[in-house]
Amino acid sequence: MLDPVLRRLDADLEDAIGRWSDLLRIPSVSADPAYADDVRRAAQWLVDQLDELGFSTEIVETPGHPVVLAHHAGPGEDAPHLLYYGHYDVQPGDPVELWDTGPFEPTLVDGPHGRRMVCRGAVDDKGQLMMWLEALRAWKAVHGSLPVEATVVLEGEEEVGSVNLRGFLEQQRERLGADVCVVSDTTMLDVDTPAITYMLRGLLYTEITCRGPNMDLHSGFYGGGIPNPLNALTRILGNLHDERGRIRIPGFYDDVVEPGAEELATWQALDVDEAAFLESVGVDAGAGEADRSLMERLWSRPTGDINGLFGGYTGAGAKTVLPAEASAKVSFRLVPDQDPDKIVAGWRKFIDEHTLPGCHCELTVHSAAPAIRIPTESPWLNAARDALKTVYERDAALIGCGGSIPVAAWVRDVLGYDTLFMGFGLEDDRMHSPNEKFEVICFERGMRAHAALLAQLADGSA
Repeated sequence: MLDPVLRRLDADLEDAIGRWSDLLRIPSVSADPAYADDVRRAAQWLVDQLDELGFSTEIVETPGHPVVLAHHAGPGEDAPHLLYYGHYDVQPGDPVELWDTGPFEPTLVDGPHGRRMVCRGAVDDKGQLMMWLEALRAWKAVHGSLPVEATVVLEGEEEVGSVNLRGFLEQQRERLGADVCVVSDTTMLDVDTPAITYMLRGLLYTEITCRGPNMDLHSGFYGGGIPNPLNALTRILGNLHDERGRIRIPGFYDDVVEPGAEELATWQALDVDEAAFLESVGVDAGAGEADRSLMERLWSRPTGDINGLFGGYTGAGAKTVLPAEASAKVSFRLVPDQDPDKIVAGWRKFIDEHTLPGCHCELTVHSAAPAIRIPTESPWLNAARDALKTVYERDAALIGCGGSIPVAAWVRDVLGYDTLFMGFGLEDDRMHSPNEKFEVICFERGMRAHAALLAQLADGSA
């Protein structure tokens, strides 16, 4: 059943790249209201594609950007039911001047691994969702139907924290029953070594606003006599980590699950080159908890980071001012079994304890999602390993991921089943950066791997 589908994918590769390019041209930037019409246009484009494959489709409205919901009954009877998830929104193209070509002008260029697509969304996540969509297209073209029952959920707010996704899942719970959720939005170890991600850190994203005087003040007339909100805020932030790189929030590490000795040995056997990892981003020294390995710090240890700091005068030249307020955006990557609500409570307490007299700090929580860990003995994971070996002719590595994909925890908590992360991105794909790219060979192999997964499931391998 698989071989003719793979031949179809090979023959149709250039057309598949063309469809991928059509989606990339739509600047579906979810963070900027100016692009709201383009976000909706991307949703409609995907609806049209799914309609062609025989899915029943609709656009479901949310308080923000819409969700594409589609369903294909497949062969019926006892066929596996997969929920495919992806996101069609992208990061802004800024800073535009650092792109070699326009951020929404899909461009194929030559690289060390052959052709690569350069465009915002090339890998995150338009290219990766198009892989499984093209696998479904090829299977339908060859066999006339799909070997599985398939439900598709494509959201337009992942890049802004999936703020309405959990509500959508709760509202549509009865229509989203499935056996497993399939997601391609993660990475591999290298271009020839496939990987399945079984651990994802969670994300708590917050903002602190520190207020002092009721107006900006002259630092000569008031400096030394009036509390400065910028000084007060940086005092809080400067105390967040101790000298060992650990976070000082009360109870922050209480529920952290330590990896076992066998798991640590498996990570060590991956032989990740920390020096090369640092060199790839232009630094010569690491950070984080000093007594932990790189893989522990990236996969199984929580973090706290200042993502933005602003207040007072930031223009050219000098302006001697004590600002009325200052703000910082601070995010925390969480690990199993940390509870975001508990961390928020500890964070509020820490802020209160370190706020200077005369200032008041307000904490806003923008998003919160727990970490996820997928059982490695899952039959779905094993089916994916077999599918990847069919394409790559080598075993897939089981890896963690320092990033966060909120849907996995919510699928588990709201819908009651696990998520299979079968991603094909590379560390140098420049996600969220200028000149984001996706290797065509990864796109091609990803399509083939998703087709091979369908073949595994059609044979009853899960």
